[in-house]
Amino acid sequence: MNLFRKKPIQLLMKESGAKGASLRKELGAFDLTMLGIGAIIGTGIFVLTGVAAAEHAGPALVLSFILSGLACVFAALCYAEFASTVPVSGSAYTYSYATFGELIAWILGWDLILEYGVASSAVAVGWSGYFQGLLSGFGIELPKALTSAYDPAKGTFIDLPAIIIVLFITFLLNLGAKKSARFNAVIVAIKVAVVLLFLAVGVWYVKPENWTPFMPYGFSGVATGAATVFFAYIGFDAVSTAAEEVRNPQRDMPIGIIVSLLVCTLLYIAVSLVLTGIVPYEQLNVKNPVAFALNYIHQDWVAGFISLGAIAGITTVLLVMMYGQTRLFYAISRDGLLPKVFARISPTRQVPYVNTWLTGAAVAVFAGIIPLNKLAELTNIGTLFAFITVSIGVLVLRKTQPDLKRAFRVPFVPVVPILAVLFCGYLVLQLPAMTWIGFVSWLLIGLVIYFIYGRKHSELNEMARTEEKAG
Repeated sequence: MNLFRKKPIQLLMKESGAKGASLRKELGAFDLTMLGIGAIIGTGIFVLTGVAAAEHAGPALVLSFILSGLACVFAALCYAEFASTVPVSGSAYTYSYATFGELIAWILGWDLILEYGVASSAVAVGWSGYFQGLLSGFGIELPKALTSAYDPAKGTFIDLPAIIIVLFITFLLNLGAKKSARFNAVIVAIKVAVVLLFLAVGVWYVKPENWTPFMPYGFSGVATGAATVFFAYIGFDAVSTAAEEVRNPQRDMPIGIIVSLLVCTLLYIAVSLVLTGIVPYEQLNVKNPVAFALNYIHQDWVAGFISLGAIAGITTVLLVMMYGQTRLFYAISRDGLLPKVFARISPTRQVPYVNTWLTGAAVAVFAGIIPLNKLAELTNIGTLFAFITVSIGVLVLRKTQPDLKRAFRVPFVPVVPILAVLFCGYLVLQLPAMTWIGFVSWLLIGLVIYFIYGRKHSELNEMARTEEKAG
């Protein structure tokens, strides 16, 4: 009953290839890159940029994105090594099971459930806001009771658009990974085109004097801004959950993770420079900063395209986040730490269909009736915790299994993993106390579930019992 029993990598690989119980391998490097861009470009670029500039960083928002991007690049290299070495569903949870043992893996898996679930619900609410804004542009207004989360004081009872988009994404995910990836690729192409349109139009209206003072809130403001916009980067972590559905994971996983992160970092830097160059930073505290900037320079026709791009962008973020959530549930359930129903696979489409619909229902309920004001910060702390664990895991696995075949190796070990830990640790410390309280409370609930259910039903525990009986 060892709490830190590890799952051998050979066993993980054997399970992922088991006939009749495995996922269909049909994704390539391009699909993974598109999934990464789909998850990364969305709420961060269309929503968070304005608030971070106005309240924290000013024009130095570009430094906030670079700081967050550096933390993610170092962590992404560590993810790429694990993803090419252990190409199995579950992302950081699975890597931890092989490196640190069952209890740490469960804590990290439970943490990632919070990350993906909260992020999906928050993104669905953001999608609803943009969609309602688009409808109102055509003179269509939904009944107030159906426009937002439960709040009798405001006369709202349920966020119907948020529920509808979640159920649509759930239906799409049940069609199979390849069809979901194709839909994602089309929408990603649209939203990248919209971002490039903003840059092409906006660059001619940049006034360098708007960049002065460059760092109005000091470096502490830049750091807080980096912790805030970190939400914009979390998507590449979801790419590693697709490992079991990739045709050549040893080659394609590192390409998908690193290329998607680099493309998005360059776009974020360009957008933040143009945005703060067009509009004085103190005026950017709005929900739709990119569209607001175009209205500010009287390019209203482009602002309309930006709203469409934002809806497209947020749709793909929701798609990849919910995809990541379902694959995480699948991996944890297959290991016996959650009920086996989450690992049940459709014989025709080879997707975890029960788990997908249960996930969709839960996200729809949260998005539809619960106000999610501060939950982006909970997503950030959960992701940073995962990044730190994976980075330490690379160092541990290099020490404990130096001869393990690695298709991709993190360069400059131990420097890069240590830098990932330091950067992510620094950003964690910038988050408010209430975020820490919520995070610790969630982990305590997870520990109760593990000791009541997971520890007894663990596959490793079952194997140990079988060996005892045989002995």
